Amino acid sequence: MRMIFLFLLGLVVLASQAFSQEGLVKKEVLYNGIELPSPWPPRRTATEMKSFEPMAVPYLKNGPLVVPIDLGRQLFIDDFLIESTDLKRRFHQPKYHEKSPVLKPEMAWEKSKTTAFAAPFSDGVWFDSRQNRFMMWYRSATGRTCLAMSRDGIEWMRPDLDLEPASNVVLKSNRDAATVVLDHQTDDEKERFKLFEARTKKSPYHIALRVSSDGRKWSDEVKVSGPSWDRSTIFYNPFRGLWVASIRGHDHVGQEGVHRLRCYREGKDSRDVLGWRQHTDLVAKGDYIPGDLQPWVAADRLDPRNPDPRFKHIEPQLYNLDVFPYESLLVGLFTIWQGPDNETCQKLGIHKRNEVLVGFSRDGFHWDRSNRGRFIGVSEDPKAWNAGNVQSVGGGCLVVGDKLYFYCSGRTMQPADSGATGLATMRRDGFASMDASDVQGSLTTKLLRFSGSNLFVNLDSPKGELKVEVVDEKGKVLEDFSREKCLPLVGDGTKLMVRWHGGKDLSSLAGKPVRLRFYLTSGSLYSFWVGDANGASNGYVGAGGPGFKGNLDK
Repeated sequence: MRMIFLFLLGLVVLASQAFSQEGLVKKEVLYNGIELPSPWPPRRTATEMKSFEPMAVPYLKNGPLVVPIDLGRQLFIDDFLIESTDLKRRFHQPKYHEKSPVLKPEMAWEKSKTTAFAAPFSDGVWFDSRQNRFMMWYRSATGRTCLAMSRDGIEWMRPDLDLEPASNVVLKSNRDAATVVLDHQTDDEKERFKLFEARTKKSPYHIALRVSSDGRKWSDEVKVSGPSWDRSTIFYNPFRGLWVASIRGHDHVGQEGVHRLRCYREGKDSRDVLGWRQHTDLVAKGDYIPGDLQPWVAADRLDPRNPDPRFKHIEPQLYNLDVFPYESLLVGLFTIWQGPDNETCQKLGIHKRNEVLVGFSRDGFHWDRSNRGRFIGVSEDPKAWNAGNVQSVGGGCLVVGDKLYFYCSGRTMQPADSGATGLATMRRDGFASMDASDVQGSLTTKLLRFSGSNLFVNLDSPKGELKVEVVDEKGKVLEDFSREKCLPLVGDGTKLMVRWHGGKDLSSLAGKPVRLRFYLTSGSLYSFWVGDANGASNGYVGAGGPGFKGNLDK
């Protein structure tokens, strides 16, 4: 009897171990091979948040052995894809369009006795392929939500809507910040557009969800969050099929009395994501309930300080974080506050210095912020429309031909307090490039796996050339895809196909782990991907753009 008991006990122990091991195996593995740690989301401590140190990015140190690349263009914004290289990474910034500001306060409802405002406060700029129009939701000086539309993203018109006579007002509620999302995933036509507005009927703020079929007529509030603050945003993470709240919180440290940072919550749908209970300030201090909001990310010692000597002592803070999917990763637009406080601004007749920096995430939580240059900055001209308080817009960017469009808000006090909408543009995939001089350099990727048949690159090399070879997992160059058989690629284009003598494509290598080795002279390599003969990447294109049916390049 004892022997039977011990035998059964042994089976229970083995089953328990097998369950534990199986549990480890069943950790969530992302589209790019990254295995999410447990618990998820990662629990950041109050000490980490207050350390003023840059956020660690675990997947850059312990990434997958083989990286799947079927989803999206593969960008060189970090070393995730790179095994070795002597090329030099260079980060790039968009430039303001010559017609900025593209929208400024001109109508009666965009002005009040003390200020004028016609700009998104996050809100959103999206391209709706059904209407074949750019759509911009923005805030007026009176707190109303308005809609502007455009054929080209540069010239904007205000449609006459029926909420208020002869105006483009879509909501009368006196709200603060808001986020608009064009939801391509929904099956409910009545909820194609979602608007999350920060409002307060009584203190504190809450985030209220409204829905719409066309972006013009909005429902009553269908869900209201727990307690919050004004400058909070919501975004959809399509890589995991989840909605994420980027919520303002304070840990009340720092020289300016209020220290802004971000709290995180993910939800299965647009209502669930608003289901937190705790006030964000308790969360930011580290006193939080697992499954509720939790500490996420803050500004750190590498963020820029105000260049004005009067304010150089002020530690930067994270004022807002808008997030959007682009190709194979998430891009974060970090609005960094550099002071001074509102009281000082009012006394001096200036706006606070907010500028937009950029970060990148491949797991949806950790941020690589190697680029600390000002991505969308303020003007040093005190009379410019963007003399102060430049902030990002919901939706992130749009793909317009070979360019990315980034909209932003900017403010000035001269001749009067006003806010307008600007446009900055850059090359498609243009966040970072790997550069070579007139001496040939090379870049070898980590092991990759793909199912496509044709290799494409985004390349700027009109006076140089690019060649590519394919290497198997043992380090052997595959003869049919050697550098010697590669046709030299010369030119400047955001979608150029790589070819080898004999006309062979990469279909014979589908599903096999291989490395790509790029040889580059006098040029810049921005991205690569393996797709069909048309060059579609199957990646995400931010808030869409002309030629895309939704927010995917397919």
